[in-house]
Amino acid sequence: MTAIAPPEPLPPLPQADWPALAADGGRGAARRALVPEAPVALECNGLAYAVMMATPVDLADFATGFALAEGLAPTARAIADIAVAEVELGWIIRATIPTLGAEQLGERVRRRVAESSCGLCGVENLAALAKPLPPVPPHARLESGAIFAALAALGPVQALGRATGAAHAAAFCAADGTLVAWREDVGRHNALDKLVGAMARAGADMAAGFVLSTARCSYEIVEKAVRAGAHTLVTISLPTSLAVARAQAAGLSLWVLARGDSVLLAHDGAQPG
Repeated sequence: MTAIAPPEPLPPLPQADWPALAADGGRGAARRALVPEAPVALECNGLAYAVMMATPVDLADFATGFALAEGLAPTARAIADIAVAEVELGWIIRATIPTLGAEQLGERVRRRVAESSCGLCGVENLAALAKPLPPVPPHARLESGAIFAALAALGPVQALGRATGAAHAAAFCAADGTLVAWREDVGRHNALDKLVGAMARAGADMAAGFVLSTARCSYEIVEKAVRAGAHTLVTISLPTSLAVARAQAAGLSLWVLARGDSVLLAHDGAQPG
């Protein structure tokens, strides 16, 4: 398995002191660490593309995974350069993708602006949502023991989650449940984009194991996993109806409501090649 760089060290976390009220009427005080959240502007070839609210660590991984998910770059190697800078109002990530033409990029920007108010608007976007996903690679069914091993291993390495209780994590695991890579973020989509970006930058194969996500299992998480080349997704929540439908259409094996002692198989896409 290709070695993946570990997550970047966390910056100093903001602290808050709050009154604490107990159910029995008792009063006290509590100090809690807060998860960092900041606007992150993504520029592509000098053109503003999107502003995301994210935790400002592992931003090069985030930019790579985001570009792949958006279809701006076919592979991580197509991204010639990524520059990350902190500015007064947040962060800016500037990516250079030589293969992306100005006209194509401009059309993507216009489409994204039209979608920004409610996520999906108009007949064109409804049609885009209905487009078939790429079929997942043939794969054997995952052993449930691997899921429980991965769950047990993920908790201790969630530095941001353990410190704040307010961060999502996405991990890539070998077939036996060994953690290979993981990333955290205040946003569930961002955590998966960071993971996909870290894997892509290392040239690692997303079909060599499975993805474990602490996020709510919506259709976007399923689609990001499939487009990244994964064949099996495990989530700690139940899926939405559309998430199951998209997993079935693509042949993605989807394990859900994963806990330390049980897990449900929402869709079995196992089809050994």
